[in-house]
Amino acid sequence: MTPAERLNPDSARPSHDFSFIANFCLPFLRNAQNADGGWGFQPESQSRVEPSCWAISALQSIGNTPHSGEIVERGRRFLRAAQIADGSWAASAEATTGCWVTSLACLVLASDPQAKQPVAAGLSWLCDDWPRDSSPFRRLLGRFSSERKISAQNDTYRGWGWTPRTSSWVEPTSFALLALARTPEEALPKLGARRRELGRRMLYDRMCPGGGWNCGNPMVYGVAGEPLIVPTVWALLALRTDPGRREFAASLDWLERNIENARGAGSLALARMCLEVCGRKWPATATALADLYSRNEFLHSIPVAAWICLAMSKQEAWLVNCTREIC
Repeated sequence: MTPAERLNPDSARPSHDFSFIANFCLPFLRNAQNADGGWGFQPESQSRVEPSCWAISALQSIGNTPHSGEIVERGRRFLRAAQIADGSWAASAEATTGCWVTSLACLVLASDPQAKQPVAAGLSWLCDDWPRDSSPFRRLLGRFSSERKISAQNDTYRGWGWTPRTSSWVEPTSFALLALARTPEEALPKLGARRRELGRRMLYDRMCPGGGWNCGNPMVYGVAGEPLIVPTVWALLALRTDPGRREFAASLDWLERNIENARGAGSLALARMCLEVCGRKWPATATALADLYSRNEFLHSIPVAAWICLAMSKQEAWLVNCTREIC
């Protein structure tokens, strides 16, 4: 099966997008792999965990293209070797402390038969990483703070931060939930089920009025926050087993209404992927990704090229949880 045949032709997408991915995005990702097996954010830049995860996911999603198996395995070896002794992954080779990319590495390596122990260690690290801003002591102090009414969030719901033991944010919480969803219930770390439920509640608590998410708080100083496409996409994908929940439907409606506001190729590709995973049709009037490339040549970005491949792929294995509950 050719790369073009592994793309999803059933949706309302411009046909030249398929050719664009097969002829530009996939060769770009294959050729951008570094000698150590990883990818940087741009070609010839230092290998990092985040862009490597996206490149591996994209190449896996398309399937058996020339040398794809070898390229993916080299990428997996890079990820396995990049793990820190405490089970986490750091943002760069120079960093000595793990961070949110641990979730992404666990998510990508969940399908790697050689990574069972690394993934288990990574998930344990995640479940032990409690945000400090919502600790019982900080919540007690907050009761007496003059700023207690600035934000309406419920700090008993605890997610994950970009860096360990800091604050809960929408996107790292979403990635952690996606990683935990790939693990069977009986194989979850000791606190896995509890952390997952607290994270889910935290996301719904942080939803903006009317649907959608921004990076952090839904309301500050009494003013409603404005939703953003990228955080909304990741939150929806993390909560996709709740298709009948009112808040989920409202957020999906918001995303569908705001497709025209996706000016960048990355946010456009992520919005497309999210809507179609969640059973919504992609509007035929939406901007073609190939047209965006002709305007600003965004293809220097490894993550964006990978997101485009994921959005156009028939295979969604990197998102499917162990019970295959998908909306």
